[in-house]
Amino acid sequence: MKKRRKKKSDFQKIIVKLQKRAIKSHKKLAAQFPHVVKKLDELGLDLSELRRHSAKMLTAAAIAGGMLAASPLLQHTTTTLGEERQLSPDELQKKTLAELGLVLPNKVGPLAPAVEDQIHDILLRSLSINAVGQLEGNHLNTTFGYIGAEQHLPRYPGDTIGQHDELLKEGMTPGRGAWGYFASSKAAFTPEDSLREKYYVAVQTLYLPNWKKDLRYLRDWYKYRKVLVVNPKNGRAVVADIADAGPAAWTGKHFGGSPEVMQELQLNTGKQKGAVILFFIDDRNNTIALGPVRPSEGTFIAKR
Repeated sequence: MKKRRKKKSDFQKIIVKLQKRAIKSHKKLAAQFPHVVKKLDELGLDLSELRRHSAKMLTAAAIAGGMLAASPLLQHTTTTLGEERQLSPDELQKKTLAELGLVLPNKVGPLAPAVEDQIHDILLRSLSINAVGQLEGNHLNTTFGYIGAEQHLPRYPGDTIGQHDELLKEGMTPGRGAWGYFASSKAAFTPEDSLREKYYVAVQTLYLPNWKKDLRYLRDWYKYRKVLVVNPKNGRAVVADIADAGPAAWTGKHFGGSPEVMQELQLNTGKQKGAVILFFIDDRNNTIALGPVRPSEGTFIAKR
């Protein structure tokens, strides 16, 4: 037992060292060549992702071939001859579900980098959102886990459940979120603050191997960080932000979702728990709005 614990500890130390090295390299490049970093940001490129994407190009053909051979839906849309047409949102959603079903394991848990890469490509094609498992060297303990229902969070001093827009029966937590109030007062409360609380998630930051050591950096990095949450059983997806920490590991859940998030994922009835994919969104220019997101008509082309 002692040897196993030591190996796990050594592995966590390696992860921390790699994360720190990536952060240090990014800061060094930004300081020496700010124009280069600015240009990469404009192109939507993340330095930490470049090596990973170059490797993906070498296996893309093999992966695509395997998926085409395995999926009846993909066979139908790519081998039928005739006039091209656009897939409807419903058809696209079914296609996305079929693709996710091919790559996701039967049980929730940490995903291999290659699987996260495939999911990234599927979601990008379907939802036109650049969502990734790892961003700027940061990665959660799992990106495929169970999400459970949370209550509303107090948004400013003196906030009450009656002042929230809807789903009031879910109640409000007695304490603030991980980063305190969303606004210093009701007068300072903005529509952006309202959306942040409305579509918030909780993630297990406390279980990150370097959370305590790099607390200041990680608190700022995770605060209101945008994420894409997808229910792989029905294709429902929502753009949310991280506004709280938890849930505790003993609950068997890995994420928490606001009443509105759970409603959008259609996980707000019964046990109010379900498996989801939760990826970071690379949105440096803050152009992606919080809230539900659906496949867009015409994202894919199919043959008649």
